[in-house]
Amino acid sequence: MVNERCIGIFDSGYGGLTILDGIRQRMPEYDYIYLGDNARAPYGTRSFDVVYEFTLQAVKKLFEMNCPLVILGCNTASAKALRSIQQKYLPQYAPDRRVLGVIRPTAEVVGDISCTKHIGVLATEGTIKSESYKLEIEKLHPDCTIVGQSCPMWVPLVENNEFDKPGADYFVKDSLEKLLSQDPLIDTIILGCTHYPLLLPKIKQQLVQLSTLNSQLSTLKVIPQGHYIATSLEDYLRRHPEMDQRLTRGGTCQYLTTESATKFRENASLFLHEEVNVQHITLN
Repeated sequence: MVNERCIGIFDSGYGGLTILDGIRQRMPEYDYIYLGDNARAPYGTRSFDVVYEFTLQAVKKLFEMNCPLVILGCNTASAKALRSIQQKYLPQYAPDRRVLGVIRPTAEVVGDISCTKHIGVLATEGTIKSESYKLEIEKLHPDCTIVGQSCPMWVPLVENNEFDKPGADYFVKDSLEKLLSQDPLIDTIILGCTHYPLLLPKIKQQLVQLSTLNSQLSTLKVIPQGHYIATSLEDYLRRHPEMDQRLTRGGTCQYLTTESATKFRENASLFLHEEVNVQHITLN
């Protein structure tokens, strides 16, 4: 793929595959490289400095593989590393490359989706502590109120293939109740982690049960990110034809992991429902 100029998509683990899937469904003609830093996942509890270091290593690797454009398909990386990469690294070392995140596309649309203007965010501890969603949404929609709730068990449930098992019910219900108790006027919830769409059936099931106690919850909207990120990327390339012209269109997708290729192949099927060829790499 040396001569192909791909869209790179990076995540600390497998969750970014939901972003890749959404983008490829909308824009199947482009070439893609997905890089998962599975050996060092999860990023959610790591410090800002460590997340920046790891994310920058991945971005550099994708640049080396001829990606003019990289999407951080990871909320933690978007929250803790994106701004520094855009403001400090790119201008000096890669002025002709671009790195985009997954927080702003969702923030842009959520203010128009919510009727009460009270929005909840479910995400990892790192994303919640960064307040990235709160800051971005309030900047774009100053009339909105945002509250967040970390879900420390949700990523392990997905990565250990327990997301559709009965044991997941308690943890999903617990996080939903904690979020909704902070603000009873919430009518829209953002799934601020790319792993969480796999828990969507459980989330909806628990909301149905909770709505028997509070009828208002029957109309609550839950927003996965994939669709909005794909739409936002399509719009970005439309507004930046100079970048769009640099990208090749062969409909290919290459998968890289810092973990075992066999393990990645097995787990990727949970997100993509297809067999993938994977290459093991190292980041430094």
